[in-house]
Amino acid sequence: MREPLVLLPGMMCDGRLFAPQIAAFSHEHPVLVAPLTGADTMSALATAVLAIAPPRFALAGLSMGGIVAMEMIRQAPDRISRLALLDTNALADPPGFAAKREAQVEKALSGELRSVMRDEMKPNYLTDGPDRDAILDLCMEMAEDLGPRVFARQSAALQHRPDQCETLKSVRVPSLVLCGEDDRLCPLRRHELMHDLIEGSRLAVIAGAGHLPTLEQPDLTNRTLNEWLKL
Repeated sequence: MREPLVLLPGMMCDGRLFAPQIAAFSHEHPVLVAPLTGADTMSALATAVLAIAPPRFALAGLSMGGIVAMEMIRQAPDRISRLALLDTNALADPPGFAAKREAQVEKALSGELRSVMRDEMKPNYLTDGPDRDAILDLCMEMAEDLGPRVFARQSAALQHRPDQCETLKSVRVPSLVLCGEDDRLCPLRRHELMHDLIEGSRLAVIAGAGHLPTLEQPDLTNRTLNEWLKL
């Protein structure tokens, strides 16, 4: 078996976000999908994943998972053998987002999680495509299974996350920065910034995908991840 691969899902997602990647890589790599549910700061979430992760491993995170991955490599750079940042953002949350996040949390905790996810978040996730409705249904299932308290904790972690640009300047392992071409939540310019900050990194843009290329374009995404795992 090759080096272990740790996958970190996005906000209100679980291992189902990476089902095509688990199927593609688990025959060669021990694969661990780490939950990001038990804390309300990026620092604590990263520490919790490091506590259950192998001594040294490849690390890939999507969206919020990518933000946790950046904090992990800040905390324990010697344990991470390679880094993939998918559809994510190295910058701190804009101050103007606080009121919106807090309103969403209030609605979620009062029994309106489904409407928050359906009306305010999920419409921005995907590009148009034949599997869009099925993927949106899966996203809703994951969110409802995780529940409103996880939504509240993850929202707080995102709201108060630190800027990780200086962290990325220090990365010295094979690194991939990947995004869907039509990602509206974390657009291409954010990935170009991360690519510029990580010396020697590769930037990959997945056509026909929005914020969730692992599900929208799994074959293209897997091909790119496979190249990264062989660097």
